[in-house]
Amino acid sequence: MSAIPLSETGRLRRPIRRTLAVEIAVVAVSVAIVLAFALSARRPTVNAVVPLPHASTAIVVLDVSASISSDTFSRIGNTLAQLAASRGRYGLIVFSDQAYEALPPGTPAADLRPYVRYFILPRQVRPGFQPTYPNNPWATTFTAGTNISAGMALARSVALGGVKRPVVILISDLDDDPGDVPRLASVLEQYRRNAIPVRVVALNPTPADQELFARLLGPNAPIAQGSLPNGTPAVHTTAPFPWLLVALGLALAALLAAFEAWAPALSWRQA
Repeated sequence: MSAIPLSETGRLRRPIRRTLAVEIAVVAVSVAIVLAFALSARRPTVNAVVPLPHASTAIVVLDVSASISSDTFSRIGNTLAQLAASRGRYGLIVFSDQAYEALPPGTPAADLRPYVRYFILPRQVRPGFQPTYPNNPWATTFTAGTNISAGMALARSVALGGVKRPVVILISDLDDDPGDVPRLASVLEQYRRNAIPVRVVALNPTPADQELFARLLGPNAPIAQGSLPNGTPAVHTTAPFPWLLVALGLALAALLAAFEAWAPALSWRQA
């Protein structure tokens, strides 16, 4: 018998229409999910200067001591420009032999852009006159010796002041005062105890200085090399296409189609 005789077929029409609507909605949602992820993948994202934990709040610790020469200014400017374009949120600590908080944590990344101009050579407008870096606000009254521990200690204090998931980014040539190294080692040990991640953007450091920091920070704190603007990839890139999500969506649609093809159709006739 291919059909079930029923006396009240009208009562089944509403459940059938409801079931059909649910099936169509499931397919539509699956397709919408695939399209949404495909479109989001086409949007430009920003290459991180250094890898950061997900949903973290970064605090930038910027070295403006006397050891930072004009040779490394462009590296600082390039690094700050990339951070400013990241659409994230940052705090900013500036240090020499002492440190102060220039921007509180959670400040929009675009607020780093005004600092970039101090580290970028302006275009040459007149022949015979080489452009020079603009006078920065730290050169005359703040720039002195290098105590990296001062900047890192202040950043740790700020991070422990209620910042959610803090991570500290040190931008420096790593040329610390030898007398400051014991205190720096103590401060970095406190970072490990407080489980605050540290990332380093090194500004053309000497091999000895880089080796020292690699030893103090350990293998879980990568040291990136701050490069010149013409030596880095473009900040905006295209995110990789989410093939895994597309495959999952297609698999869901295929399973639904297979179920519909395998399940015997229910038919009826008037009694």
